[in-house]
Amino acid sequence: MKRTTVLLLLCVTLALGGCRRHAADFDTLTDKEKLEVLDFEVERHPKDADVLARRAEVLLNLGRVKEAIVDIDKAVSLEPKKVDYRLRQADAYFANGDVENSYKALSEAEHLAPESVEVQLKMGEITFYSRDYDRSMQNLSNVTAKEPNNRTALFMKGFIYKEKGDTANAVTLLQRVCDLYPDYASAFEELGVLYASRSNPMAVEYLNTAITLEPSNTNALYALAMYYQERGEMEPAESLYHRMLDINEHSADAWHNLGYIEMTHYQDYGRAVEYFDKALEADPDMQAAIINRQLAIEMQK
Repeated sequence: MKRTTVLLLLCVTLALGGCRRHAADFDTLTDKEKLEVLDFEVERHPKDADVLARRAEVLLNLGRVKEAIVDIDKAVSLEPKKVDYRLRQADAYFANGDVENSYKALSEAEHLAPESVEVQLKMGEITFYSRDYDRSMQNLSNVTAKEPNNRTALFMKGFIYKEKGDTANAVTLLQRVCDLYPDYASAFEELGVLYASRSNPMAVEYLNTAITLEPSNTNALYALAMYYQERGEMEPAESLYHRMLDINEHSADAWHNLGYIEMTHYQDYGRAVEYFDKALEADPDMQAAIINRQLAIEMQK
């Protein structure tokens, strides 16, 4: 253990009264350090549901999903009417790919707290990520009925409309999110992608805003680069692909598209092959790079 035995296990986990002023220190610890403290607490109090639930959350953050499930299941068995535990249980099962038990935990939470916005939002999120869009939309609508400006619910509803091809409603909702939350990069990105799909120049404004808010957002960089490329504006497209490579030198999409530009726009087949090779180093199964590399070799000959 480091940091003076993790602050002497956080003053013996705040058990001696005089150390309670250090309670806020727990939040400053890394997840690994928190786990050390919580391991000690679980050993001392193996039937403390709160400690088990907190350790489950830390384990989940560390990617130790199966161990998190064991802890949160114990916490739920000790206090089956605690809604927060059911929500954490749903997260743990979903992280493990067990959608059925995730739904089951959420259904129990909904039964315990049918009017809870938090429960409805979690139901909407889990069903959203499992692409059960009809069910997700119902839950998210329950949220916005009580909280009309709930950022997460509005964004997910807009995304669902986009996935279903209802562009008008998608644009309306995503624009509302952008207006209400001007620092929410994901909304600007999705709206930019929508406008780009319609060849609308507004795509540039929204995608640039997303990039300004999150300079390392390679999805927004790629979407903007593709917008320029499809319009035949190669210089800004190339510049954006190189920005992607500055962030992640193993971006197969960036290398492939640079190769495609060299092959089709500049007819520099040798350089195109070099770029396609880079793409295949990053993703050996990238079919577009395999096909275009062979095409560039044939055209070079």
